[in-house]
Amino acid sequence: MPVNTLSAAAHITPTVIKTFIEHSNRKRKKFQQGQLEELSTDDILYDEAFHIVKSFILLGTKNTVESLQSFTNTHVPSPYWAAVSPVQIPLVTTNCSADILINWFGTEELQRVVGGERWWQVRGLDGIDAEWITEREYLRPTSVKKDAKITPKISNSDKDILRMEHLETVMLYIHGGGYFWGSINTHRYQIIRYARKIKGRAFAVNYRKAPQYPWPCPLQDVLAAYLYLIDPPADALHKAVSPSKIVLAGDSAGGGLSITVLTILRDMGLPLTAGAILISPWVDLTHSFPSIMTNTQTDIIPPHGFLSRPSTLWPVDPIKDGGRVIPVIPQPKASHTDTTIERPYERNISDKIADEKHTQPHVKSLPVLAGDDTISCARGADKVEDANIANSHMNGQAMDVSAAGKVPDIDDLDFWQPKPSKVLMDNPRDIPLEMCSQMHMYAATEQLLHPLVSPILQGSLGNLCPLYIIAGDGEVLRDEVIYLAHRAAHPTEFPARAGVLRDNPRQMQNAENFQRPTKVHLQVYDGMCHVLTVFTFTKSAKYAYRSVRHVTNNSEEHLERNPFPELHRPSSGLLADEEPDHDERGDAETMAGNAENSLLAEMRSRRSDIKMYKKNESKVKEEAKTGQADKIAGTPGAVEELLGDVETQKDIPNVVMIRERVDIHGKVRPMEPKGEVTALRVRPEEVGIIKEAPLNKWWSGQKEWDQRYRRKAEKVVKQRRSNQTKAKKIMAAARDQGLLLEHEMPPLSQLHRLASDTMSAPSTREIGKIQNDRRWGPLGLDNENVPPSAIANRRDTPEALALLKKTIYNTAPVTHQTVPKMKTSDIIRAMLDPNDDQNQHPQQSVSEQQVRKHIFPSLHGLQMWDSLLRLFMRQRSKKKKGKQRAAAAQITSEQKRSSLP
Repeated sequence: MPVNTLSAAAHITPTVIKTFIEHSNRKRKKFQQGQLEELSTDDILYDEAFHIVKSFILLGTKNTVESLQSFTNTHVPSPYWAAVSPVQIPLVTTNCSADILINWFGTEELQRVVGGERWWQVRGLDGIDAEWITEREYLRPTSVKKDAKITPKISNSDKDILRMEHLETVMLYIHGGGYFWGSINTHRYQIIRYARKIKGRAFAVNYRKAPQYPWPCPLQDVLAAYLYLIDPPADALHKAVSPSKIVLAGDSAGGGLSITVLTILRDMGLPLTAGAILISPWVDLTHSFPSIMTNTQTDIIPPHGFLSRPSTLWPVDPIKDGGRVIPVIPQPKASHTDTTIERPYERNISDKIADEKHTQPHVKSLPVLAGDDTISCARGADKVEDANIANSHMNGQAMDVSAAGKVPDIDDLDFWQPKPSKVLMDNPRDIPLEMCSQMHMYAATEQLLHPLVSPILQGSLGNLCPLYIIAGDGEVLRDEVIYLAHRAAHPTEFPARAGVLRDNPRQMQNAENFQRPTKVHLQVYDGMCHVLTVFTFTKSAKYAYRSVRHVTNNSEEHLERNPFPELHRPSSGLLADEEPDHDERGDAETMAGNAENSLLAEMRSRRSDIKMYKKNESKVKEEAKTGQADKIAGTPGAVEELLGDVETQKDIPNVVMIRERVDIHGKVRPMEPKGEVTALRVRPEEVGIIKEAPLNKWWSGQKEWDQRYRRKAEKVVKQRRSNQTKAKKIMAAARDQGLLLEHEMPPLSQLHRLASDTMSAPSTREIGKIQNDRRWGPLGLDNENVPPSAIANRRDTPEALALLKKTIYNTAPVTHQTVPKMKTSDIIRAMLDPNDDQNQHPQQSVSEQQVRKHIFPSLHGLQMWDSLLRLFMRQRSKKKKGKQRAAAAQITSEQKRSSLP
């Protein structure tokens, strides 16, 4: 059964019941045993919500990718209090973002790594779906005199765009979802909360998703969204937004895209945003940090990662009889005379280790991986060349790349810093393994080391705008998030992996040129899972939402000097004018007629959460004063200045990083010293290596799925062949109807007919047109090395056929000379096909185009999840309100007793 509201409800209901029973039993045992330690799962609301989300994501792995994409990209109506105005970022803007990426990559890297410059620019829609979002009460009242553009001719949605122009602060939000699911619909409720917190407006983008549109397709779309804000096209309703008024935000995959876009803007000399908010950013697709193994039970991510039931779309190889992971058997080496020298595998590896121990006595055990001696099953396998560079790191010494200006020329670098698809074995003497199947939908295995795929491998993360980075202590991505934050704040202390610098000249330059520390505020939340802001009703999430204003209330000059509101003088006052969320409202109405109204009003003005933020703010100041916060090294007078009376200073200066942990009640404390943080003990040469344990974690699940869905996979193979036959018929019919591509001449037999068609009366049906801004289509990709999952070059999925038809008959790229006119028989045949309405453009991939439900759209599961969150918020608010009333009653009682004679 596909992923839909009914199947989700059927799958989740037993989870709700089971969680309630287990929660009650666990709390009873904890009380009986006298355990005092507080856990996040002690809260029944969080415990239920955690397992609901985890159960839904697990349901997604038991269905096809298309099914999950369709469900999460279904249009859902917005709440009545929100002003949501959909727009489409036009092709002219997407072309500008493509040009920036082309310049960033360069000709050689585009062909070698990306596979060309055309295929990733192919899209089905005429732009990118996006939304302007804010609170309806923030809209400026309509004035006929002031609003010349607001006329009866434009829609109410467009009017709202004009009425929110006065809101200067803009959050550009990039949603998460593993790069392959999720949409502006799944995240709209969270984005509305952000808009309220910053008292501004948000701009959300529905970027194309993998595997139909793999890397760098989503990257191009996110970059286009930023360009659309700062340099809007002539027909856009909004004015250009200053980069100093934009905050870039994203969760999970969206956080990874956000940090990647920032590095591109920096590298190309384009203006950066005022700041960025990275929520559990996924920045290491090789899974090379320890928490990927240790935090499986405490996170919502499925234990085997994002698997799926076979479909015509995914996996690329539904049946892999040879194995998705294989042992690598070494090949005998040949001499220059073509005679082979037999050398046993064990002896070969032993010699290599012995040689290293002889030259580097301190090395006790070094990672062993197959090099030139092995059979490679991945395309583009790299030649083993350089280095022993790992030795300096293994001895506790970081290589100073910036000072040297180049990577030292040492032998066998790839031996110690292997590239995917090679696997680092736990036991050096085990026969190495190699991946022969794509693990992630977002990028091919051999692309995982690219810094724009895994931004943790950037040559430098310095010289960026201020970053607010949060992670849950229980999530599988915790360690890579912590490492990312420290790499940004301390570019020289946490250098890049040497192999990445060797293979990417731009990254080598970045390591040399961008050494200025990025201002970073890192918070790790106790007991919380991946993307804790999903659980909006928890105290941890509430504190995180209130912290997002850390770069929105001050001038660009002030932010350059000090981006941390906790260190401002006078105090930042972020929450002085904050209003409660819609789901927390009602307190004032309930309390209005109360006898203790004045006392309760005073309590409302000193809400506990505001007091909590103020208390945490004072703790951060104390950290800076006592030297616990990271400061710019060698700054004259910095320590002495901090040791003075901090309340008299304008700002606490020179702080580059605030490192905090936040408990389940929202109270902060300093993070432990760097030497005690597991993530920071990972050496640079280990980052980006596919290790045996994470591989086996995915592989064991994939083997189970391959066995469970073997018959389905066999049907998928037949379906693909059938679709390929249909594609050939489509092409044959289009050619017969007059399709001509660039540099093609029509056959002599068609010349007269084409001329006659040109002079004939126009058809009653619009047959489409050639779009000047649409550069490429699926028929213009000659000499491109297109990824196997990309829709642009496929002809074996229904979505690929829909894209092919649209670019032939409806919206042709400039590479087409003609738009064929369908025969009457073809139109009649299409009318009998429920998936092909010739009166409309073919519905495009659900990874790009939203699905519109015409029956009961409000009953969609995403709408129900939002309703459930609001219910939890109200329950939390009632509980809090009860405590306030009890406290007020107690104070009143004490006051009465004290007034008695």
